[in-house]
Amino acid sequence: MSEAGSDVILARMMALHPKVIDLTLDRVWRLLDRLGNPQNDLPPVIHIAGTNGKGSTQAMIRAGLEAAGHRVHAYTSPHLARFHERIRLAGDLISEDALTALLDECYAANDGADITYFEITTCAALLAFARTPADYTLLEVGLGGRLDATNVIDRPALTIITPVSMDHEAFLGDTLAAIAGEKAGIIKRLVPCVVGPQDDAGMDVIEARATALGAPLLAYGQHWHAGPERDGMVYQDDHGLLDLPRPVLPGDHQIQNAGAALAALRHLGCDEAACTAAVTQVHWPARMQRLKAGPLVDIATASGAELWLDGGHNPAAGQALAAVLRRLPDRPTYMICGMLNTKDVRGYFAPLGSVTQAIYAVPIPGEPNTLSAADTAAAARDARVSAHAAEDVDAALRAVLAEAPHARVLICGSLYLAGQILRNHS
Repeated sequence: MSEAGSDVILARMMALHPKVIDLTLDRVWRLLDRLGNPQNDLPPVIHIAGTNGKGSTQAMIRAGLEAAGHRVHAYTSPHLARFHERIRLAGDLISEDALTALLDECYAANDGADITYFEITTCAALLAFARTPADYTLLEVGLGGRLDATNVIDRPALTIITPVSMDHEAFLGDTLAAIAGEKAGIIKRLVPCVVGPQDDAGMDVIEARATALGAPLLAYGQHWHAGPERDGMVYQDDHGLLDLPRPVLPGDHQIQNAGAALAALRHLGCDEAACTAAVTQVHWPARMQRLKAGPLVDIATASGAELWLDGGHNPAAGQALAAVLRRLPDRPTYMICGMLNTKDVRGYFAPLGSVTQAIYAVPIPGEPNTLSAADTAAAARDARVSAHAAEDVDAALRAVLAEAPHARVLICGSLYLAGQILRNHS
């Protein structure tokens, strides 16, 4: 069976609803019922919401559980290069044949009814997980939490809320408290919830929701602590203290993500070896990833430059990115940036002026919501960052290298742009 099989069905699924995002659970419940309610037959579920760090935290939990000998399902979105990345069955990405058959079954069961692409593909993932033996299921929320298509598990083993910040205001609300309320919608009665670092306004909402449901909190700063320690990190909770290597994912914000992952692993009974594996064996692409191969890398290395990739796209991600760049060895840094028009572009650029010589703005190929290169560059200038517009990534890279042959070049601003790079240039 050719890979076009799943691509064709996914394209059909895109046409089942006029909107990409339409938050409600009614359509999901309807289709799950037609599929035999697979959400009730999953291995123990760990449900993860938050604005930033969901994917990294999930990846570290998976690394720790697998090191402890467990078979782990994992669901994440969006994908970068191939849809198959979203569904990991007992440790392996879903095969093309299995994905095609699964999508076909869900499409037939839906029988032409309105349903969004994310909703029907989430139902497909749950069906796959229910049919494949494993020890744990890791579910990453797509958007928000309360009305997200993943929020159909009555009794997860654990919920996790990573740091909450401003993003997707058109769907989740225009205050931090409102957004935190949507994320806190995954908290379930009497089910423990690990909570990463939060602003007070967000934490107040999360605590109120947990109290109302009798859900014990395992909260950063109260029940566990994580921070840098010389060349490593230290983690402490009621079980004791762990001296660990720094996460292989760069940046101090990954220490906070690691803390949430470690709190989850310790709650699940994992030992120090599993915790060490969580930070040393994790792989999560497009999070300050140093690119090693591909046509763009060939162009950069021939000039003496280095090429990096990051998919962060909101103000909190911009702050984290600036902190990572400050820790790297001194080198002229340039950014090639593509953004969606749904994002706070000025807020993303605001922390970056002090760590970059200039930004070269590009459109994101094939994305209807891409911001034009000119508008992205204008937003960067509004944030007092030197910026230029370029036709595409290749043209931007060549312009950077003409100005600074030995530069550090970071392609950034969107997971969709990161996916284009990984799919077409590496």
